[in-house]
Amino acid sequence: MLAIVNACAVIGLEGCIVEVQTDFNPRAGLPSFTIVGLPDNAVKESRERVRSAIRNSGFDFINKAYVINLSPADLPKSGPAYDLAGAVGVLAATDQVPLTSIDGAVFLGELSLDGSVRHVKGIMPMVYTAQQAGFARAYVPADDAPEAALVAGIEIIPVRSLAELVEHLYGLNPIPAYFAVVDTAEPAIPDGLVDFADVKGQHFVKRALEIAAGGNHNVRLIGSPGTGKTLLARAMPGIMPPLSYAEALDVTRIYSVADMLQSDEPLVRYRPFRAPHHTTSQAGIIGGGSIPKPGECTLAHRGILFLDEVTEMSVHVLEVLRQPIEDKIVTISRAKGSLTFPANFLLVVAHNPCPCGYFGDPVKACTCTPVMIDRYQSKLSGPLLDRIDIHVNVARVEYDKLMSGERAEPSVNIRQRVEAARARQQARFAEHPHVVANSDMTVSEIDQFCVLAPEAKQLLELSVRRMQLSARAYHRVLKLSRTIADLADSDLIQVQHVAEAVQYRPQQRSM
Repeated sequence: MLAIVNACAVIGLEGCIVEVQTDFNPRAGLPSFTIVGLPDNAVKESRERVRSAIRNSGFDFINKAYVINLSPADLPKSGPAYDLAGAVGVLAATDQVPLTSIDGAVFLGELSLDGSVRHVKGIMPMVYTAQQAGFARAYVPADDAPEAALVAGIEIIPVRSLAELVEHLYGLNPIPAYFAVVDTAEPAIPDGLVDFADVKGQHFVKRALEIAAGGNHNVRLIGSPGTGKTLLARAMPGIMPPLSYAEALDVTRIYSVADMLQSDEPLVRYRPFRAPHHTTSQAGIIGGGSIPKPGECTLAHRGILFLDEVTEMSVHVLEVLRQPIEDKIVTISRAKGSLTFPANFLLVVAHNPCPCGYFGDPVKACTCTPVMIDRYQSKLSGPLLDRIDIHVNVARVEYDKLMSGERAEPSVNIRQRVEAARARQQARFAEHPHVVANSDMTVSEIDQFCVLAPEAKQLLELSVRRMQLSARAYHRVLKLSRTIADLADSDLIQVQHVAEAVQYRPQQRSM
């Protein structure tokens, strides 16, 4: 007898419906249990989990020949998410589950040997795929029901065990559907964040970070050890605007596939802040593997990617950051195809000016030779620096400011100005849904929305000629000027806005 049960696979961040076709042959001579359809080891081991779960749940596992085909057969299958569908298929093929009860539904979950249904990663994109494919309901592990219920338009049935599921399918003990109550109110700033009020001095750097948050511009912090580069970067989440509900769902989908969602908080409410170590590999930063998985660039989507001690990272790793910085996506190509992951993040990099850390320091002398300094600074190539909008020197904080009891402007005040600037941008780009902030503007949109006063045009022309700015740097100065004008609540980009934007361009290397 043949039974077809629907499950789902995750390819990158997208789902794909998989038919779990179970054929039971009671007349076969030797017992067997075969799974075909490009299964990996975790899927092949499903045979033992399904067999034990069925027996330990009180059902009959007839010791004859079973063949399970995972269709489409040319799609590689990985993970234990097919266990529940496989068990239901075996039960349906042996007349222990009514075939009519499994129509219009997908079954997702890993089975324990005792028949309990365990959590699997990627539930949200799988349920979304099922909803888009027209399925009426999804049977998911009870632990994953809050995450699955974020997808509207499909009934979510939380399943704790195989025995409970069979009773439900027979209508003996129906399982109530799960309905999520999502709090769409703006979340409070999470506890534990560094407040700008506690950072002494560094007013120029704080202003630069406010502009970066206001338009989602990339930042580079250069300074001697102990000047507060890391502290300032880690305070940035406190001034970032909150995620919209659509953005929160976008980020949640990524963290669902990466299996990084908190069990008590299925919806990601705060912008991600990722700070990988400088020894992280290319696959860790960009993503990859035999079955490509998202890397730090994608995990920082809609948030901040902070690379501390960036000059200690591999030059090859730094150069592959060019595409995600420019295109806001990561494309990973393999022999079997290519996958694209979103990577629209705000990049913050920090490093010392030289190997010893004290080149240009007014107090401590640098011990590096000119060759050492040049080699150290050259780790960040010109094309990579061109893609960073704001370059700031973080100076040493004077003793009097460190000992002062006066608190600086708190993060909440800065955040209010950032939110006001972002609100202006949302209204401006209402007919351009691909543009979230000023940094996302294309050349045509820059020409349309970056209108300069006559004096500002003259200053920009003079800056381009004297600083020998590339075309990319020219457009980035315009984007930055637009954000500074938004923070000043100005429709027209004035000369002071361009002047402030130009001063954030990097200076020529000199020893």
